Amino acid sequence: MNASLPTSDAGSITRVAGIEVGHFTDARRPTGCTVVMAREGAVGGVDVRGAAPGTRETDLLDPCNLVEKVHAIVLAGGSAWGLEAATGAVRWLEERGVGFDVAVGRLPIVPAAVLFDLLVGDMRIRPVAAAGYAACAAASRNDPAEGNVGAGTGAVVGKIFGMQRAMKGGVGTASITVGGVTVGALIACNALGDVLDPDTAQVIAGARTEDGLRLLDTRRALLRGEPPQPLLAGTNTTIGVVATDAAITKVQAHRLAVAAHDGLARSINPVHTMSDGDTLFTLGTGVSGKHPGMLVLTTMAAEATAIATARAVRAAQALTTADGLHLPCAADLA
Repeated sequence: MNASLPTSDAGSITRVAGIEVGHFTDARRPTGCTVVMAREGAVGGVDVRGAAPGTRETDLLDPCNLVEKVHAIVLAGGSAWGLEAATGAVRWLEERGVGFDVAVGRLPIVPAAVLFDLLVGDMRIRPVAAAGYAACAAASRNDPAEGNVGAGTGAVVGKIFGMQRAMKGGVGTASITVGGVTVGALIACNALGDVLDPDTAQVIAGARTEDGLRLLDTRRALLRGEPPQPLLAGTNTTIGVVATDAAITKVQAHRLAVAAHDGLARSINPVHTMSDGDTLFTLGTGVSGKHPGMLVLTTMAAEATAIATARAVRAAQALTTADGLHLPCAADLA
């Protein structure tokens, strides 16, 4: 089997048959939401690794529970308030007859996860139901925009030594095709730690030196005894979706989500901290009708996740808030 991942084209999650993506980006302050949609339903899974998650409908994705297919995943800024965006996605899908048949109607199943972006601009502005509805209305099979869009609009990385030394995060996506099966990932990276190139392990974006001109390398700084700033739990978090057109079971969907976190571990350091709520969902559309085996699928999931995470910061643009917080992007320090 030959892998298809040209160097000039990292692919995207919408290369997976049956998947659409839509963003809503709030023009009033840096926040927003992203919807990853499977109108025909997709086998769902989830793995929550961070210690401070904000989620909705994750229990139903447990392999021992009844509901097998979901119809969309919502990723949003706004911390716990941003979970309201999923209500708008449910309404949009219901209006189009999409959902689980409950005899008297169709109930869309829409799990969600949020990240904390309340320190970037006016925290009273956050994604609401109308934002989720708008993201669904914008959804398409086109390669989705990356960087300062959707759930990644207010994302920030490298906050261990304070926001004043952090950098801009964002949304990234990638996909890999092996033997006629595609696995894609979409990641909204708002990590506490640094983001690394998964091939070289070099820091791409993260905490900066005190003068703000160079990357610090958080791992090495912590190991040589530099003390981190006191951290408020849950003020970070990387969230995302891994999708495949392979024919998978609900148990296998869960294992793909578990394996995808290996991709986060290759591209974020430190990761899965007490101040992160790192959560990854899985969608299996089954459109290809093929299954290359779990060893291949899990390898693809981790790889797509790692690439998408790095792309999230490489696509990000520098941001200066109204109150003067300046967040440079990876390109500024390259």
